[in-house]
Amino acid sequence: MFDDFTQTISEHWTQTRLGRGTLSVAHSALRLSLPPTPAGEYGDAQIDDYGQLARQHFPWRPPLRMEVRARSSLPAATETSTSESDGVLRGTAGFGFWNYPFSVRGDVLMLPEALWFFYASPPSNMALVPHVPGWGWKAQVVHSMRPAALLSALPLALSTAYGLFSQNTQPAAHWLQRVAGAQEALLPAALPEWHTYVLEWRDRSAQFWVDGQRVLQVPHPPTRPLGFVAWLDNQYAIATPRGVLRFGTVATPEEWFEIDSIQIDRL
Repeated sequence: MFDDFTQTISEHWTQTRLGRGTLSVAHSALRLSLPPTPAGEYGDAQIDDYGQLARQHFPWRPPLRMEVRARSSLPAATETSTSESDGVLRGTAGFGFWNYPFSVRGDVLMLPEALWFFYASPPSNMALVPHVPGWGWKAQVVHSMRPAALLSALPLALSTAYGLFSQNTQPAAHWLQRVAGAQEALLPAALPEWHTYVLEWRDRSAQFWVDGQRVLQVPHPPTRPLGFVAWLDNQYAIATPRGVLRFGTVATPEEWFEIDSIQIDRL
């Protein structure tokens, strides 16, 4: 599959425009845009290739290679960013593969599975991996649909309760990572500049590359069928070892996320 958005958005893609989100093609690139949007009002611009498919018919499994060339209008939030930081991309954005776990089509809800390049700004704080910030521009794998995740649920609950009393959240952070099956790495690539992002997804490993440099290698990634998605929205999510779980929307300036090309090849 290859799309360089030379004229229009191909019928291959299911297009989603929610709230003030817009999709457009200009100068041979797909632009996912949000105008200034207040907190409390959800906006989303998205393309995907799973549409109305049932999960067992999602189109992508390993081995494959994905290459995406992308940039954004604003830089990524950093470790020193605050929840009200100006001048950074707000909400979440990214591209890659996932299992659409929060289906509104009547599918059974599932734990998340994903291999993607993922961005979140504060107040998002998805602290899935110890010593990695809960926001930022990342290469990320989430592999929750595995027996070890279920076996880790009780230790996570006990260690979270222990952390609330002791203020020692390290045991809970360890078990939260075990439940999520998460592995991730912050990316040095500047979001407003064009970069080439590559994912090589195989049965026993997944490797992420930016401009030819490997940034993350993960053993034993998900192998279930997943769908491709690229999006920009103004959501945030908080999930921490202290047991905090919260979702919502943030105010955004005018912002966009732009994709020059998408190529996915079966290996």
